[in-house]
Amino acid sequence: MLDDMPLIDAHVHVPLLGTLKPAWLRWARDFGQDGVLEDVWDAAGRPRPDRLDALFAAQGVDVALLFCEYSPKATGTQAFEDLLPIVEHNPARFRPVANVNPHLHFPLAAEVRRQLDAGAAALKLHPVHGGFRCDDRALYPAYHVLEERGVPLVVHCGTSSFPGSANENADPVYLIPVVRDFPGLNVVLAHGGRGWWYDAAAFLALSSDTVWLELSGLPPKRLPEYYARFDLARLARKWIFGTDWPGVPGTAANARAVAELLPDDVAGAVLAGNAMKVYAGLSRER
Repeated sequence: MLDDMPLIDAHVHVPLLGTLKPAWLRWARDFGQDGVLEDVWDAAGRPRPDRLDALFAAQGVDVALLFCEYSPKATGTQAFEDLLPIVEHNPARFRPVANVNPHLHFPLAAEVRRQLDAGAAALKLHPVHGGFRCDDRALYPAYHVLEERGVPLVVHCGTSSFPGSANENADPVYLIPVVRDFPGLNVVLAHGGRGWWYDAAAFLALSSDTVWLELSGLPPKRLPEYYARFDLARLARKWIFGTDWPGVPGTAANARAVAELLPDDVAGAVLAGNAMKVYAGLSRER
């Protein structure tokens, strides 16, 4: 709990450091809290679940969704299996999020099912780092699995500065056919259209009951600027809180800054309530 409110961080990275490109480590050091890599990871670059658990507890985080990523062209490989020891340490606080890359996983639907069967709360696609578009029909079998199981799709919707990124693939226009063809599928736009697509991402969220904006990587104080063309309290009813940890100075500070922008009932939905509605297997009794 944070200030008597449940808090879910819907966007967290805790990979094995040795599997990543140097640019990822620079990003974590440049934007994250001083010393966090030395505290949460051991000398071999493996996460220490007890340290991570204690850190998130101190920040008031009830649930953290842990991301993996198969993007050897850009950031490296953050394997799904590497998350499981953290989840096993405290399954009440940590849930894994699946990831696939259509260039690497065959057959795609089978790999999605495998990761969902291991407890994934969502499927994340990273078209910018992975080098594909989300309207690629090769991904449709994965979307069918998600819709059948009631599991959401999370899509990186924003620019990335990592070498090898294909930022043109982040355009939310490529999700229009996905939203149309899979009306029962919740689609979460991670980074909320960061860069060039704030208006397009916001319009898509307001025009569809199944589209949500996730706030990771966005400084809270700049949200009114980014979404200046919209009624902020109305748009915020489609927001989901996330940080992109460890690339953030502090989870609690970000959450409080978001809450200060909003009426109490909307803030509660943003910090936890919307995530409880959208992601698979999150308790509604926290």
